[in-house]
Amino acid sequence: MTVVVVFANPPREGLVATGLAESTPLSTAEAAELYEAALRDAVLAVDRSGGDLLVNYPDEEALPEPHRTDTPPEAELRTVVADTLGGTGDVRFERQVGSTFGARAGNTVTHLLREEDADSVAVVRPTAPLFSRTVVDSAAMKLRTNEVVIGPSTRGRAYYAGFTEPIDFEGAFDSPALPTLAARGRDAGLDVEFVQSLPSLETRADLLDTIPLLRARFAAERIVPDYTAAFVHEHGLDVVVEDGEERIVRD
Repeated sequence: MTVVVVFANPPREGLVATGLAESTPLSTAEAAELYEAALRDAVLAVDRSGGDLLVNYPDEEALPEPHRTDTPPEAELRTVVADTLGGTGDVRFERQVGSTFGARAGNTVTHLLREEDADSVAVVRPTAPLFSRTVVDSAAMKLRTNEVVIGPSTRGRAYYAGFTEPIDFEGAFDSPALPTLAARGRDAGLDVEFVQSLPSLETRADLLDTIPLLRARFAAERIVPDYTAAFVHEHGLDVVVEDGEERIVRD
């Protein structure tokens, strides 16, 4: 089974989803609420899949001073996960180690592959709300015959990166991560494959991409990410075109 590592920050106002708060009608509190919804959906997707869930959390000291609280990030994230899954008995929690995201991802992937003999390890950030059980399982199948599997997102980003062998992770997740991850895999002599492309949720453009997809799935009565869909519905978010320009509106 693939160990799916969700790199998560505690969903604190002003710490997470700041790009959404700066460029959309959402307040900083609502943007943090949306981040938490996407995090819950990511956790739920892995739990429903054949993968093993590992939540990677930062030290309190690694967070910017204004966003530190008396509640440790691990405890805060354990509460979110327990509320989502009904417990944390099958979930691992590990502290992030490294000064950059690439370093933290590399340390975790390399340790799990080499020290714990994991068959495959995937890196996930909870910013792709349509990330689902089927994506996790599809990627796991591809990792049986490919050493690197990437989930592409818009503007060169990657919402998922799975490995059966380590690559050179230094700067591998810097924007645009998608071509860099693919090139690093090939540079290491590894086979690289892809799973379906999904929108991320970090900026106004991302929200413009995501809301119509969710509303289309509402209309078609198809599966939607539980928590993100509830957020969109409860806040009445929609996209309209006025004078040729797309706008995010709310009821």
